Amino acid sequence: MGLFTRDIKTMDDLFVHTLRDMYYAENQITKALPGMISKASDAQLKAGFEKHLEETKAQIGRLEQVFKLHGVEVSGVSCPAIDGIITEADDVAGEVADKAVLDAALIAAAQAVEHYEISRYGTLVAWAKQLGRNDCASLLMQNLDEEKATDAKLTTMAEGRLNRRAA
Repeated sequence: MGLFTRDIKTMDDLFVHTLRDMYYAENQITKALPGMISKASDAQLKAGFEKHLEETKAQIGRLEQVFKLHGVEVSGVSCPAIDGIITEADDVAGEVADKAVLDAALIAAAQAVEHYEISRYGTLVAWAKQLGRNDCASLLMQNLDEEKATDAKLTTMAEGRLNRRAA
């Protein structure tokens, strides 16, 4: 069993823990995105990262609303998964000299983040509904929809030209 399981006894406890995990993750992402923006050489990729930074700030606001609606303190819990994804992205980006290859690496790193967020938000939406919290589910669904849209845009950029340019 994991280290945190002694604090999780109910589905509600699990929901709140995962909500806190995502709050921490989104805050870490807002710290990592400026570095990705500065490293990106493709103007469209840079603009996409800038837009997603603003979306991420709005997503944090929605998470704070969910905490309040659910009657729990706004706080995060350490998320080793997002820390690992961000560290790996930094490591890979630090090793790439070719700007076109670096853009491809940045897209891959961003998609790893998006896929993590999509899985977590999907779970949170389902659990909120199960707990009878459609108000919370609606806010979380907005975050999920934005993450899916960002992932689709990154795929289009990568497959459309950036991966080809890097090859």
